[in-house]
Amino acid sequence: MTDEKKITVSRTIDASPQDVWAVISNPARHAEIDGSGQIVSDEKTDRITANGQVFTMNMNAPHMGGDYQTDNHVTGFDENRLLAWQTAPAGTEPKGWEWMYELTPEGPDATQVQLTYDWSKVTDKELLKKVSFPLISEEQLEGSLGRLASAVAGS
Repeated sequence: MTDEKKITVSRTIDASPQDVWAVISNPARHAEIDGSGQIVSDEKTDRITANGQVFTMNMNAPHMGGDYQTDNHVTGFDENRLLAWQTAPAGTEPKGWEWMYELTPEGPDATQVQLTYDWSKVTDKELLKKVSFPLISEEQLEGSLGRLASAVAGS
């Protein structure tokens, strides 16, 4: 589902919320589940355990001129249910775009996973002139959920 300033996709994954959480809360596994192909690796980050944490990712994308890093500020944390973060180029404060995973149990071995890419809080007019949102497509987000399902199955 796409609206003017966010894209949301969902999928049922044949695993418990705890098993899905074990993958999404571990930044070392984010390159494995990234449907955009932009995440290269994490920068030796610990598992995400609370709001306010910051984890750093090594990235590569043409719109950023190749290799770069992002600092990801955790903005939503409810273990086995919700994980959200706002992304910014390393060393800067977030400008308003956010990623959110919402997990809903559908029995002991199935979880509805909703992934949202939201840029509705981006208000910097200069940034909006330079960046053409969305940078990630609905198909790439769906790819992320497919990769997440494979990662969870292989864990």
